Amino acid sequence: MSGVVIVGAGLGGLRSAEALRGAGYEGEITVVGDEPHLPYNRPPLSKEALLSGVDVEGLQFRRKATVEDVIWRLGAPAASSDLSARTVTLEDGSVLEFDGLVIASGIRPRRLPIPGPTTGRSVLRTATDAEHVRALLGPGVHVIIMGAGFIGCETAATARKLGAEVAVVAIDEQPMVRPLGAELGAGMRRRHERHGVHFHLGHTIDAFVGDDRVRSAALSDGSELPADIVIEAVGSVTNTEWLQGNGLDLSDGLLVDSAMQVDTEVAPVVAVGDIARHPNALFGDIPRRIEHWNMPTETGRRAGATLAALLAGAEPDRGPFTAMPSFWSDQYDHKLQSFGMPGIADRIELVEGEPDGPCIVEYHDASGLVGVVGVDRTQELAPYRKQLMTRSAS
Repeated sequence: MSGVVIVGAGLGGLRSAEALRGAGYEGEITVVGDEPHLPYNRPPLSKEALLSGVDVEGLQFRRKATVEDVIWRLGAPAASSDLSARTVTLEDGSVLEFDGLVIASGIRPRRLPIPGPTTGRSVLRTATDAEHVRALLGPGVHVIIMGAGFIGCETAATARKLGAEVAVVAIDEQPMVRPLGAELGAGMRRRHERHGVHFHLGHTIDAFVGDDRVRSAALSDGSELPADIVIEAVGSVTNTEWLQGNGLDLSDGLLVDSAMQVDTEVAPVVAVGDIARHPNALFGDIPRRIEHWNMPTETGRRAGATLAALLAGAEPDRGPFTAMPSFWSDQYDHKLQSFGMPGIADRIELVEGEPDGPCIVEYHDASGLVGVVGVDRTQELAPYRKQLMTRSAS
């Protein structure tokens, strides 16, 4: 017996290990991670941890006693896999055999091929990234943030609190426009502008200027912005390269069914978290990747139970998967919270308040309410969550 190998030492990998034990699996579990840290909480890296300093141990998730015997192979990324042979090869050349495999390798920041120097360009995904960026931020430092999504806007808010001069460059018409819509996105832009953030929307960076490092950025409108540091927050790429050659559907992450099982007959394999493209019966049968903080836990619980059943020779639960996607974002003193999937809506309605103040926004498609966002009204969203959960019966 070779046990279970979990590739990915983040929240999804941890929850999968706990679920395996909770479902009665008693075999060996090995967790492979590319970082040298035990699973830790990432959202604070663009907010409070970036503001006050990164304490990785303080960010680590509490681990259940049932996984005390888990073997952690940290700082050793997976390089390739052979599902037919039931092996995973790590970058250090070691080969791990498995009876069952959990794919929890997640995502990494997208890097754009922009001409010019690379020194001075940073991303914000890991604790190491946050430590590097934090050391460079301070009063008067010129910061360019590429991308106006949640990470970009949270980082902009934190950088302003630290006294930096912040410019946000994005091709989008408004910040966070895809999940929030144009009206609420514009309201959030005005909140940032009141704190001194400068937006350059509808533009791209054509080139970075400088000899040994980035000194400025040339925009598509012909303007040029000074830069002491550039933080790239322009989306993500799934970590699927190590899975190539196994005949899997890797067109957008990794396709799984409602039990989180990967479609392959050669080995028991499940996938969890940001990499898993799964159906959610609350929002139709279209498989989607959902990069929300709660989904690694929800998919990890389901996947661990599935894999434990498969390894025991039993049929796993293949009933509808109905986890509620949710996210929150802290920007300055404002708190955004959401339930459902606002991004799939084709009609958006402001039902309470104003975009520039506390408000509640509903998101609808032909099937009805699909999401809700509250700004500084989070205590009033519980009824919406309950209403969205009833979609499973429709």
